[in-house]
Amino acid sequence: MTRVTYDLVVIGAGPGGYVCAIRAAQLGLSVACIEKRPTLGGTCLNVGCIPSKALLESSELFHRAQHEFAKHGIDASPTISIGAMMSRKDKIVSQLTRGIEGLFKKNGVTSYQGLGRFAGPGQVEVVGEDGSVTETLSAAAVVIATGSEVSTLPGIEIDGERVVGSTEALSLEEPPEHMIVIGAGVIGLEMGSVWSRLGSKVTVLEYQDRVFPGADGEISKQAKRSFSKQGIKFRLGVAVQGAEASSDGVMVAYQKGDSTECIEGDVVLMAVGRRPHTAGLGLDKIGLETNERGFIPVDARFRTSVSGVYAIGDVVPGMMLAHRAEEEGVAIAEILAGGPGHVNHDLIPAVIYTHPEVASVGKTEEQLKDAGRAYKVGKFPFMANGRAKAMESTDGFVKLLADAETDQLLGAHIIGPSAGELIGELAIAMEYGASSEDVARTCHSHPTLSEVIKEAALAVDGRALHI
Repeated sequence: MTRVTYDLVVIGAGPGGYVCAIRAAQLGLSVACIEKRPTLGGTCLNVGCIPSKALLESSELFHRAQHEFAKHGIDASPTISIGAMMSRKDKIVSQLTRGIEGLFKKNGVTSYQGLGRFAGPGQVEVVGEDGSVTETLSAAAVVIATGSEVSTLPGIEIDGERVVGSTEALSLEEPPEHMIVIGAGVIGLEMGSVWSRLGSKVTVLEYQDRVFPGADGEISKQAKRSFSKQGIKFRLGVAVQGAEASSDGVMVAYQKGDSTECIEGDVVLMAVGRRPHTAGLGLDKIGLETNERGFIPVDARFRTSVSGVYAIGDVVPGMMLAHRAEEEGVAIAEILAGGPGHVNHDLIPAVIYTHPEVASVGKTEEQLKDAGRAYKVGKFPFMANGRAKAMESTDGFVKLLADAETDQLLGAHIIGPSAGELIGELAIAMEYGASSEDVARTCHSHPTLSEVIKEAALAVDGRALHI
């Protein structure tokens, strides 16, 4: 066993951890990063954001070839190779994980594979697969960036075959005849969309009375309409009671009002959210406690209650998003190097990569109503946009919320083609305090999808031009 001293030790090499390590090294700190997986990138790169987007892209192309190419005058009779699709996904993941290894070498970050756990204040052990301690690292600062793991419901166990989590859903060998998705959030509808396009019947069970419960209400309603047209079935306002697997399938019991009903499928996808991952960290060794939901509390400068220990990303309260973790990773690195690192948590965009895509930044209309904030609304549909028509992708709209007196943008919500790319313009505008008038008077290229943003900004004052 060796003992090495660093300025900073980062536990976890996901989007928050590896970015934190790279930025701190760029700023002149000696940095070590510990990751228990054999590959870098965390959940996002290995079994989350990246592989799911690869499958979403492949499955959407297959779906378009089946149902839309004929509209373009293209005669196609596509077949699908799940094996080839999975190989493509795995290749993309492998290329990106190796890319992070290269970035670590380029920037002088020392990487350790193993479980990182506290041995005491300023002391972090690297534990190998056999449970032995291979190194003990000393550091003035330690950043916990261990991310999150799949949540489950009481009485339902993920067995990896009949009841699966998001990780297993990324590697099914064939489309199940009937997939039951528990949870109508981001993961449930992204993965449900993949297998629906590939031929599975998909039924979504959701405790709340709408899909994407945290989204703006109008976005949620449009999303359900769009997904229903694609053949996805919904049972909303139901409380799942349990799941019983057998060799033939799995039976899910749920409560609807005063009655208990059952639904049978081949595979159940548990998609009820994620929980912070702190197991095995040895937090008791340094006297660091989590809150009632398992998160590590931090202040505005990512400091925990223990001196010299910081935490970022999914393991702390807030939106569980890879780009939020990245921004926090950069911010804490700059703070530790003596800079003014900062993250505006009120303006972190969120994207759902279904078809149509969903993206938002800032406040929802419901939040503004609850806060008693006077506001104006501007909406414009993709149906009235030339580029969207040329793409055969006209479902959805852009919705902007602006202060009734000052016209400052307070929220932006998009459901439609390339929503995840379009939201960037509005995130920048809101970061700099722009008004809807500012966006409306900015020249947007024609013909582009971004013109829908301009028209929605014009609509805030009732002067949209093309509807």
